[in-house]
Amino acid sequence: MLECVVNISEGARLDVVSSLTDAAGAVLWDVHSDAHHNRSVFTLGGSSDDAVLAGAQALASAAVALLDVRDHEGVHPRIGVVDVVPFVPLRASSMEAAVGLRDRFAAWMGDEVGVPCFLYGPPGPSAPTLPEVRRGAFTHRRPDVGPPLPHASAGACAVGARDVLVAYNVWLADGVGVEAARSAAAAVRSPHVVRALGLDVGGRAQVSCNLLAPEVVGPAEVFDAVSRLAPVAGGELVGLVPESVLRAVPAARWADLGLSDEQTIESRW
Repeated sequence: MLECVVNISEGARLDVVSSLTDAAGAVLWDVHSDAHHNRSVFTLGGSSDDAVLAGAQALASAAVALLDVRDHEGVHPRIGVVDVVPFVPLRASSMEAAVGLRDRFAAWMGDEVGVPCFLYGPPGPSAPTLPEVRRGAFTHRRPDVGPPLPHASAGACAVGARDVLVAYNVWLADGVGVEAARSAAAAVRSPHVVRALGLDVGGRAQVSCNLLAPEVVGPAEVFDAVSRLAPVAGGELVGLVPESVLRAVPAARWADLGLSDEQTIESRW
């Protein structure tokens, strides 16, 4: 069982998101779109590695055909229309299998589609992280696969192999400014555990997080940490969460945290 979480730089035009959803096919588990981030997260998965790879390729092909990064406006950082494509081992799958699919996807994207790819992961002291790829792309870091310069309309793509993470946003209360979100993000940020950004999302302050070790610091812990620093309006899960992470949170808190049984990875198997 393997998961692929494709981040596409389009979340405002729902007709385009619908076309991309159709392209992903039967391996699509979930779609989460945000107009202000102008980003959609497509979670693909299944027991057949080849089927997941084919679904990711079909989705990427559609995105390159439909989108132009030069026209893109959104608060989320990005380097291309097919911005991030991580492969994630689940259950009996292995990181070795995820790395193999990462490399196959990047070779196809670079050589056949003409979009340069930067590789990241798997977790370890020598492999680059996604933030390092973002900071260094086309400056001190050259693409690992494909052309040396960005594709004219599609930009570039970061293709990774990683462990399961949880993407989670904490919304601050109305009237709280983005500086409070940035300050809270800096306070909760922790290497190898929590990545966080403070963003102005449609006039509302948001702490946007990737929980890299969700069994250690999950949605409830980061929500509570932010709430000790600024007034909080609610939480929002982006994509899916492992069932074990959900069950670690008292069910009475799920609604306030933006969690539910229907949002687990296991519910899509």
